[in-house]
Amino acid sequence: MKRVLSAIAGLAVVLAFASCSKKEAAPQETASSELIEAAKAEGALTVYGSCEEEYLSAAVKTFEAKYGIPTKYQRLSTSEVFTKIKEENGNPSADVWFGGTTDPYNEAVAKGLLESYDAENAKNLISPDYKDTTNCWFGIYKGILGFMVDQEELAARKLEAPKTWDDLLKPEYKGLIMLSNPNTAGTAKLVINTMIQMKGHDAAMEYFKKLDKNIAQYTKSGSGPSKMVGPHECVIGVGFLHDGIYQILQGYNNIGLIVPADGTSFEVGATAIFKGAKHPNAAKLWIEYALSPECVNQAKESGSYQFLVLNNAEQPKEAAQFGLDMNNTIKYDFEDAKKNSAKYVEDFFKALESAADDRFKTK
Repeated sequence: MKRVLSAIAGLAVVLAFASCSKKEAAPQETASSELIEAAKAEGALTVYGSCEEEYLSAAVKTFEAKYGIPTKYQRLSTSEVFTKIKEENGNPSADVWFGGTTDPYNEAVAKGLLESYDAENAKNLISPDYKDTTNCWFGIYKGILGFMVDQEELAARKLEAPKTWDDLLKPEYKGLIMLSNPNTAGTAKLVINTMIQMKGHDAAMEYFKKLDKNIAQYTKSGSGPSKMVGPHECVIGVGFLHDGIYQILQGYNNIGLIVPADGTSFEVGATAIFKGAKHPNAAKLWIEYALSPECVNQAKESGSYQFLVLNNAEQPKEAAQFGLDMNNTIKYDFEDAKKNSAKYVEDFFKALESAADDRFKTK
């Protein structure tokens, strides 16, 4: 009997210690109780998401379960979101924006379409570079721009993989390259801004005129080219390399990832509140949640392998294992992109003289 009582007592100590440890390990709340109650009182939230839908869906479902706030979402490319809220002009049909590269976000800032908010969890950003100077958007991840190539097809054609941006102009790549459509994808806007910042405006426009001769298709989504390389529908795709990682991990071992040797740029995937949001407190709560490990750590579990920009988040090992060099990037001028992205896209289409070309996909 003494042994039984001793065992029970020991078990009680273990359970008590485990319970204590569990309490200590519990994640901290992402927002103040006052904000949570005010958000719950509004009773709804609508999210436009420009990251991949699997990650968007997971983030929304976790938020809804955590706070009991019915939350709807729609997946749209960043340029589609910008066009939509610009047309709605202060009466947005959604409350917040989640994911997608910041050039369209910056266009929205310049048009006064995003709401400034002093987010408490912005203190966890690894650098002030990862937020708008007026607190109209906050970064959640970054991804490097590069090339994804079908190594099997290149070998069959006895072609070398491109190593630099200028290599993409080689005549042997005619009809083998895919890029996204700058009318619908923020990724393409980033490519345009990157070439202008690397080469100068006029030289960049000449570059795009030459590159256009090799483009088979301008996809609607920035991740579109990466999805075409694995099944041999595209030989060279230009986009974010984390999208290529996802495809490789889906079993497409023919894909090679290339960081341009002459330098490249990176996106900052962001989140923001729309000016005139109908559920402002729920929108603020979303921002606090989006800037928490509870939200961003779901990315890698949903097939999104970007580098996270929160100091308390867990970096996806998948991004590191492919050896992507985040140091071979230019110092991207976000302010120039904010002021001039719309004009640069117009200049791009003028240079190509192909705005109605059926290679530019919108569906």
